[in-house]
Amino acid sequence: MPIAIGLEGSANKLGVGIILHPASTPPSPHDSVHSSSSAHTKPTSPPVHILSNIRHTFVSPPGTGFLPKDTAAHHRRWVVRLVKQAMKQANVRIEDIDCVCFTKGPGMGAPLNAVAIAARTIAQLWDLPLIGVNHCVGHIEMGRAITGADNPVVLYVSGGNTQVIAYSAQRYRIFGEALDIAVGNCLDRFARVLNISNDPAPGYNIEQLAKNGKCLLELPYAVKGMDVSFSGILARVEEMGRKLPQPDAPEPAEPWVDPDTGDAITSADLCFTLQETVFAMLVEITERAMAHVGASQVLIVGGVGCNERLQDMMGLMARERGGSVYATDERFCIDNGIMIAHAGLLAWGKGFKTPLEDSGTTQRFRTDEVLIDWRD
Repeated sequence: MPIAIGLEGSANKLGVGIILHPASTPPSPHDSVHSSSSAHTKPTSPPVHILSNIRHTFVSPPGTGFLPKDTAAHHRRWVVRLVKQAMKQANVRIEDIDCVCFTKGPGMGAPLNAVAIAARTIAQLWDLPLIGVNHCVGHIEMGRAITGADNPVVLYVSGGNTQVIAYSAQRYRIFGEALDIAVGNCLDRFARVLNISNDPAPGYNIEQLAKNGKCLLELPYAVKGMDVSFSGILARVEEMGRKLPQPDAPEPAEPWVDPDTGDAITSADLCFTLQETVFAMLVEITERAMAHVGASQVLIVGGVGCNERLQDMMGLMARERGGSVYATDERFCIDNGIMIAHAGLLAWGKGFKTPLEDSGTTQRFRTDEVLIDWRD
């Protein structure tokens, strides 16, 4: 029964996970399945045992993003501690580990390099093979393993990526994607305009604010075939955000009110408007991909996939088509080490290894570049 340790650090989350793939046994009662009520729960990807899944996040001050050098320094500070904690929680010894997996890309250069150096060091100290993993494939395979989704259309939404994906001929084919910035980046950058806290995540805090929004304002709607564009939407909503009363303004601004109701426009209204607009775009291109490939399942992965409003909107569309939506909670949607360990162990099982001289990282690593030879 092979065991892998995985290290993830492509952005501001540092994750270390240890996973075990049973030879051929029924799913463990300790494994979790997360899907909509209409979804099936029978796993069709290999059953997995999650032995540990630890994460630590670099949180920057409100109104700011996370810089690569600061994020890399955070990862270097915490990686040894997290590896020790993961090994202790998993109750495994070095001799039990079969391979060391790490995120090869895509992601931010400095954080990727910091974690890759740690993975290379561990692999050499422990005399174990090194497995470089595509971050996007890690999200997809972990989502399949946790939810039991069979052959879904995948909506991958995060701070760095927005893609609609379907599997064909041992590749995850990209049917549509963001042409400029990712949807998570759009949400995060708007949070800076509103000076929203980055703890636990700006997108999560926007989601909570949006629940109190009542006024749906007009924003650009940029669907271009199977692709989407968010930069123009962000520019417009940032402009709207600056019309809100500013606490440090020398003179109080004239109140901005809804012309129909006379109610004052609030930051909650802008968060609500932004979510409704960009999520409607994502639902549209996902439905088009489902129709094209004849799929009845949607799997949402990536950090933005935790958003309950996105899950609800996607579920409404899927139910109208007689389908179902699969999604995981924050343990697996948000970047984590266990997804890297899982995808790496699948590749290792097919004989894949990353030579030390080829173990550099890359900020551009397309999802469809990876040979998925562990699937039929």
